[in-house]
Amino acid sequence: MKDKYVGIAKVGEKGQIVIPKEARDMFDIKPGNTVVVLCDKKKGMAIIKSEVLEDTMEKIIPGVK
Repeated sequence: MKDKYVGIAKVGEKGQIVIPKEARDMFDIKPGNTVVVLCDKKKGMAIIKSEVLEDTMEKIIPGVK
């Protein structure tokens, strides 16, 4: 599997986007998973699986889950 991917997602009428299959496969994103959308008006947006942030928070503050 490649460790980099660039794709395009179209925004639908309800403001929804579909994460391209290649990106979902790369990050093992399945239907029902939760993602966090991080936004900075100058730098852009990032989408992160919520469990990644949970794992990071657990390392910073044990027992936070």
